[in-house]
Amino acid sequence: MVHEKHQVPKREQWSSKMDFILSCVGYAIGLGNVWRFPYLCYKNGGGAFLVPYTLTLIFGGIPMFFLEVALGQSQNVGVLGVWKICPIFKGIGYAAVIMAFWLNVYYIVVLAWAIYYFWHSFSFELPWATCNNYWNTDKCISSYNLTHLANIGNDSVSSAQEFWELKALKKTSRIEDQGSIRIELAAALFVAWVLCYFCIWKGVKWTGKVVYFTSLFPYLLLAILLVKGLTLDGAWDGIKYLFIPRLDKLTNSEVWIDAATQIFFSYGLGVGAIVALGSYNKRDNNCYRDTLILTAFNEGTCLLSGFVIFSVLGFMAKQSHTTIDAVADSGPGLAFVAYPNAINQLPFSSFWSVLFFLMLIFIGLDSQFCTVEGFVTACMDEWPQHFRKRKEIFIAVVCFISYLIGLSNVTQGGIYIFNMFNTYACSGWALLTLMFFECISVSWFYGVDNFYNDINSMIGYYPSKFWKICWVYLTPFLCVSVALYTLVKYERFTLKDYVYPWWGEVIGWLMALSSMLVIPLYAIYKPFRAKKTCKQVQYFYFFK
Repeated sequence: MVHEKHQVPKREQWSSKMDFILSCVGYAIGLGNVWRFPYLCYKNGGGAFLVPYTLTLIFGGIPMFFLEVALGQSQNVGVLGVWKICPIFKGIGYAAVIMAFWLNVYYIVVLAWAIYYFWHSFSFELPWATCNNYWNTDKCISSYNLTHLANIGNDSVSSAQEFWELKALKKTSRIEDQGSIRIELAAALFVAWVLCYFCIWKGVKWTGKVVYFTSLFPYLLLAILLVKGLTLDGAWDGIKYLFIPRLDKLTNSEVWIDAATQIFFSYGLGVGAIVALGSYNKRDNNCYRDTLILTAFNEGTCLLSGFVIFSVLGFMAKQSHTTIDAVADSGPGLAFVAYPNAINQLPFSSFWSVLFFLMLIFIGLDSQFCTVEGFVTACMDEWPQHFRKRKEIFIAVVCFISYLIGLSNVTQGGIYIFNMFNTYACSGWALLTLMFFECISVSWFYGVDNFYNDINSMIGYYPSKFWKICWVYLTPFLCVSVALYTLVKYERFTLKDYVYPWWGEVIGWLMALSSMLVIPLYAIYKPFRAKKTCKQVQYFYFFK
């Protein structure tokens, strides 16, 4: 009886194959698909951007997605445990857990913003549509009449931008001035964490049922917004501007860098979530076929989002007698300024605003709770005797601690902190370093032939040699090339026109180093702890 009382609960598996597919769809299809891909496509030559984007996808994104799913499924454990194949590289697992923690802290802030806007959308007149509110200034121009927006310059701003900066954020002028916590945003952030908690608190069997709604419902909303967008006057001008190629852009190396970073970040690679989701698969699941299916979903959603966003921006540009350049923006500016500006011009604008921000909430929620699941899975698999029996309490503690740290992003100067997290903690050099070591540890040190044997034992056949070439040569080369180029082209850290102080950049690099340094430090520490570090090491595999 005592033995049964202290017995560690058995590890779960997905109830069905669709649970895994929809979880990955929800995770990989995030906010980057909605606001970053359309903007980068337009910025970097329209259809011409699809050339480097597709090449990076084929030689970097898909191979790494396949590697992570197969690694998790073959080892049946989270991102910390999978490195039993080569213990000296377990630092990669710790780096992924650290990066996942940072991502959990700041990514959900976007959901808080979306919830805030969603709440304010339930009004007859949208609060960001006019200039007669207490937060508006003399420089405000109402976005109800888009013909006025053509006159926006240094001395005037749209009502939607003033709502974003002066009402929602109450933005300060510099990072040193953090001001107070925005109570409304803190409450919205709490609601977002409560939603996240109840999506994963009962384990993957519960999560597998939740994703049937959270993954598919955004597609219904996207479809409704797409139909509406395509009927607007000027919609096809926006879509044409987005996709017609400007081939001269291909000679600009920055276009290739943008393509690579978009692929790596939008697929959610490197933070352990894909490994965790794959680890709950049955041993004989065809993860190779799943990878191709999920890739098709992801890229289809990117194109669909591009149509939704730029059909409305094309309408907005035509109504204001200006160009797409004048109305397009990236990141939060696209979702919380440019698109709301356009929504104001539509009949029943409150209805379309509710649909748009509800879509953002669901798209972001999937990615958020899957990342939390990856973090939780790694910890529970590494220390099952401590956490697996108390899973619900452990998840609640993780969510609460992340919420408290995340409050730094919802102060009046929180947008500056958010931008630091977004730039340094989970992308750029930190992400590229982790992906490089993850790729070579499997293909060079564990051995790509050994890994192919693992895949064969799961799916019943050997995949094409193309994946070997990518894992051994092309993907590592891509990671190194992008990292070196970003270093050569390094510029001062900014948020639009604001230049961060030197210590702000130092803090940002410390965030990045918090995960990057774990990999070499653990590799140095491991030999001192045990005589045998990696029985299957092939240090000179790549010379053979």
